[in-house]
Amino acid sequence: MTEMTKKEFLELLNEFSENNLDPKFKEIDSRFIEFREDIVHQFHIISEDLIDKVKQVAEGVVNLNEKFERRFDDLNRKIDQNHRDVLAAIKFSYAELDRRITTLEAEMEDLKRRIDKIERRSVS
Repeated sequence: MTEMTKKEFLELLNEFSENNLDPKFKEIDSRFIEFREDIVHQFHIISEDLIDKVKQVAEGVVNLNEKFERRFDDLNRKIDQNHRDVLAAIKFSYAELDRRITTLEAEMEDLKRRIDKIERRSVS
């Protein structure tokens, strides 16, 4: 058997398919071509639908991200405001405590002076 080149093989195959095929084979061949085209068409439809659904999911993710960011911003503002309120309350409480302690210290000093005065009178 002699070796055949690719070109010779393709020519022979082409000649065979054009001239020597039974009409049933031509019909089957055309049905296969239609079947393949239908599959490719269905694939394109399915892939386009899938792409649309992926875009919808991506848009949903973007919307959720924006919603979460707004919610986190609101929560951070509330936390910051509560923090400021607590600090202000603590500051006020410390100021009030400081005033009361200062008053007690002053009264204590006054009592010490009075006691010292009384003790000095009783000693003399």
